[in-house]
Amino acid sequence: RSQQHPPPKQDFSPNAAKLDTNEQMQLASTFSGLALIMGQLAPSRPSSGMQLLEADGFLLQSFDSPTGIKFFLTAEPDAKGLDLVLREVYTYYADYVLKNPFYEMDMPIQKGGKFCQKLDRMVAQVQDRR
Repeated sequence: RSQQHPPPKQDFSPNAAKLDTNEQMQLASTFSGLALIMGQLAPSRPSSGMQLLEADGFLLQSFDSPTGIKFFLTAEPDAKGLDLVLREVYTYYADYVLKNPFYEMDMPIQKGGKFCQKLDRMVAQVQDRR
C-alpha cells in the first residue's frame, strides 16, 4: 500500500520548477499511475514498473521504499546516479524521521530537523561534484 505524505519542499537548484503542494501531488499521482500501467504491460513478470521518466528538459526518478513510501526526484537531463541519491534519502528518512519517537505517520516533516539538514548536506556534496 502506497502512503502519501506532504512532501518536504526543497529547492536545490534555481532552475528547478517551482511546484506548490497540489502540483507535487498531481505529479506524484500521475507518475504512480503510469508506473502501475507500465508494470501491467511489461512482458516479463514480476515487473517493478516505471522508475525513470526521461523528458527533453528533465528526469523524474522514483524509488519505492521497503516501507511503501514512494520518493521522487527531478533533475537535469544529464544527471547520473539518481537511484543512489534516492536510496540515501530513504536511509536518512528512516533514521531521522521514522525512528523519531515523536513522529506520527502523515505528520509533515519538520523543516530544519536532522532529516532536512542531512538532505541539505547531501545535495551540497552532489552539486560540488558537478
